[in-house]
Amino acid sequence: MTNKKKVTGGKRPQNLRRTLGQFSAYLGRHRIMIGLVALLAAISALAALFGTYMIRPVVNGLLENGSKAYLAGAIGFTACIYIVGALSTLGYTQLMVRAAQKVLQEIRQDLFAHLQTQPLQYFDTHRNGDLMSLFTNDVDTISDALNNSFAIVIQTFIQVVGTLIMLFILNWRLSLLVAVGYVGMFWYINFSTQHSRAYYAKQQNSLGELDAYIEEMIAGQKVVKVFNHQQADLAGFAARNEKLRQAGTGAQSYAATMIPAVVSIGYINYAVIAVLGGLMVMKGWTDLGSLASYLVFVRQTTLPINQFTQQGNFLLAALAGAERIFAAMEQPPEVDEGTVELVNVRENADGTLTACPETTGRWAWRDSAHPDVALEPLRGDVRFHNVSFGYTPERLILQGLSLYAKPGQKIAFVGSTGAGKTTITNLINRFYDVTAGSITYDGIDVRLIRKNALRSSLGIVLQDTHLFTGTVADNIRFGKLNATQEEIERAAKIANADSFIRRLPQGYDTMVTSDGANLSQGQRQLLAIARAAVADPPVLILDEATSSIDTRTEALIEKGMDGLMEGRTVFVIAHRLSTVRNADAIIVLEHGRIVERGTHDELLAQKGEYYQLYHGMFELA
Repeated sequence: MTNKKKVTGGKRPQNLRRTLGQFSAYLGRHRIMIGLVALLAAISALAALFGTYMIRPVVNGLLENGSKAYLAGAIGFTACIYIVGALSTLGYTQLMVRAAQKVLQEIRQDLFAHLQTQPLQYFDTHRNGDLMSLFTNDVDTISDALNNSFAIVIQTFIQVVGTLIMLFILNWRLSLLVAVGYVGMFWYINFSTQHSRAYYAKQQNSLGELDAYIEEMIAGQKVVKVFNHQQADLAGFAARNEKLRQAGTGAQSYAATMIPAVVSIGYINYAVIAVLGGLMVMKGWTDLGSLASYLVFVRQTTLPINQFTQQGNFLLAALAGAERIFAAMEQPPEVDEGTVELVNVRENADGTLTACPETTGRWAWRDSAHPDVALEPLRGDVRFHNVSFGYTPERLILQGLSLYAKPGQKIAFVGSTGAGKTTITNLINRFYDVTAGSITYDGIDVRLIRKNALRSSLGIVLQDTHLFTGTVADNIRFGKLNATQEEIERAAKIANADSFIRRLPQGYDTMVTSDGANLSQGQRQLLAIARAAVADPPVLILDEATSSIDTRTEALIEKGMDGLMEGRTVFVIAHRLSTVRNADAIIVLEHGRIVERGTHDELLAQKGEYYQLYHGMFELA
């Protein structure tokens, strides 16, 4: 369950056509702006072509009549062409910036929204650093391609095609030699691209792997320093860094040869054309103006191709990154086929319940697929019916488990590590679904209940607390987003957190940063308990809820916890005797099976597994 894997495992893009199609769909949302960018880029390219072509009439006009007025007019007209080109360039760059940011915003929005729909298992099996890399490295490569490549690719394509057309217009004989040079250039570009594409995909994957490793090591610095693991971690970093270096070197080695190869072919072309063109002018086969314009075009031939090859590097990296993003967005969302929802109700004179929009403090289950079925009051009756479950098909954690928790009962689970205690709570809130058997909540199979409705009826305090950046009040309000300040303070008092909160510099408005680094572990746990209390759920799940609280602090919250648990169904996973002893029923688990069930006194009298566990804990206490 906890083995993390990379977001994608492919060594190279698997389907470039599909990736381009998905990416084009985002561009299509802004087709007007993108169309204007393409139009202005085309005008800019055509202006450069016509500006170069104007060398021919200027030179020939001077040779024929030498008129200053003609020269001024020709130069003025050429200047106008270049001004139009410059304004077009300015226009498309500004438009492209805006279009690119809109596209990136939508990709990030869709990616985050889709990740929110993923089941918990997805996050259990994918490393945080890899997922973060999607939003940073991969989105950045797309940003580079959009801002630097999109318009330039259009511009260079028009320049390449337009230059070839102008060359054939000016001198078709010499252009045959130029065409041969073009064929050589494009052959090498294709050869280099094919070999570097796979390395770009490896580079993106290696970068994600390195980011994941860095994230894990930074988050675990306390453990690293306690066990003096710095050198081993450095060796692990060096290995991943070397893998990234090799992939980056492979990608850039081929890419870096494209520009020198294109320039070299261009120089050879230019030298040959200059010699042959000069001979043709001497023999009267062409005029000097045409040759002058022609040579400038030949000299400029390599410029758009060089630009195209440079942008090709950006595009390859962007496609590799986009494929990783789209692969994550294609992961199937969490399945929720439930039709039962939680609604506010009021009681009629005859004792029946009627759903109502206003908040009444009373809730009931309503099956939207069967509106004629009577509303079922929310009580908190949870039962397991011969449940089996495994995180992987070949290894079952729970086997044929049956248990019940009546409304208002406090059920405690004890057992060795790996016995299946936390797994039971994961099944109640449907982080995972049972492999066999069923779980009922107020007589309704939990698989028929909408997950949002099910989870909103549960209050959970996890062993590993997680606080969010914001104020203390905001973190408590996370359990109920519309909670008033009065409700927040009442929940804090129930958890006995109010006193320490008021001693903070800004009280409830004190900022919590870095997952609560400015609070003690016990204080963080108290805030987590208050967060569950403000939700006011009928069912509570306390997974080692007091594991990080010292004995004195635990004594302070016991009374508040008793008030919180009063009238609620409570599942407790704990090793501390003070938490277990007053439970209505203690369930002893071993290897996914219930070996004992009873009250504290009943289990001690049996002198079985719980008896041994109890006395072992007592001796350690």
